[in-house]
Amino acid sequence: MTKPLKKIGSQAIVITGATSGIGLTTARAAAARGAGLVLAARDSDALDQLVAELRAQGADAIAVPTDVGVRGEVEALGLAAMQRYGRIDTWVNNAGVSIYGRYQDVPLADQQRLFQTNFWGVVHGSLVALDMMREGGGAIINLGSELSDRAVPLQGMYSASKHAVKGFTDSLRMEVEKDGLPVSLTLIKPAGIDTLYTKHARNYMENEPELPAPLYAPDLVADAILYAAESGGRDIYVGGAARMISAEGTLMPRLLDKLMNAIMFKQQNTGEPSAPGRQDSLYASSGPRLRERLGDHVSNVHEHSAYTYLTTRGKPLGIGLLIGAVAIGVLAVAGSEAKRESV
Repeated sequence: MTKPLKKIGSQAIVITGATSGIGLTTARAAAARGAGLVLAARDSDALDQLVAELRAQGADAIAVPTDVGVRGEVEALGLAAMQRYGRIDTWVNNAGVSIYGRYQDVPLADQQRLFQTNFWGVVHGSLVALDMMREGGGAIINLGSELSDRAVPLQGMYSASKHAVKGFTDSLRMEVEKDGLPVSLTLIKPAGIDTLYTKHARNYMENEPELPAPLYAPDLVADAILYAAESGGRDIYVGGAARMISAEGTLMPRLLDKLMNAIMFKQQNTGEPSAPGRQDSLYASSGPRLRERLGDHVSNVHEHSAYTYLTTRGKPLGIGLLIGAVAIGVLAVAGSEAKRESV
């Protein structure tokens, strides 16, 4: 990338999945810093409410109802941004949804729909954004997950979609660099985040789904996204737990398989029966509008992440110390698992 990225206050930013969770938190944070916003989601009423809210605070924003799984609608989103601002400085591919359940219990149509949103939505957004940034440059920011590096049971297709997002982002980055285009591509990998993620997920378990601890605030992800919009970067892990899971999956994948089999089936449900007629957002928006957080988890939510701060804005010494601590933790867990296996 040869062109420096602009400060947020001078940017025109496209955000998908903007009416809930991470997308909503990012939109509000970017508006507060003076960005021009093009906000996309399937719920047109919620989008209009959000735009009205931001404009009342002095922000410049427009709503473009969009199903990111449909290429034509994503192209229309890009054109709306160009018509409004004459450019796109940052495009955030955030829209996504999950499914809880074993593969044998999840209909193929639901699995395909998840991939249409989580993977093809990122592909559509990235390629449309890249086409519009070829001359002026900018940042493409894709929302992956800690599950981009390590799969978990009961969210198999979600894990697969985030693996696919990582593969697509990494390969597209190489093409962009080969062509010398002034565009940065960043993959954000959050740990579990306190959003309406579980409420929006389709559920094929007997009990309501839950995110295992540790959980982090969506503000941390929004901050990482806006950092990448100004500074670029390859991968940003949000929450030290995300980096730990990635490292464990690389260094001791078989032991982690056994550990997850032992705990993750239980930790991913609340113990409360799933409600009859339960709604979700797999095919259409549902649930409360314009909420950033669920705020109803068994575990506490971390409002800060030293790891993410140090790896984005911290000093090299701090980064080195933190990476060392992560490595020691991984080795300690591996040693404990190995000892248990030998007993």
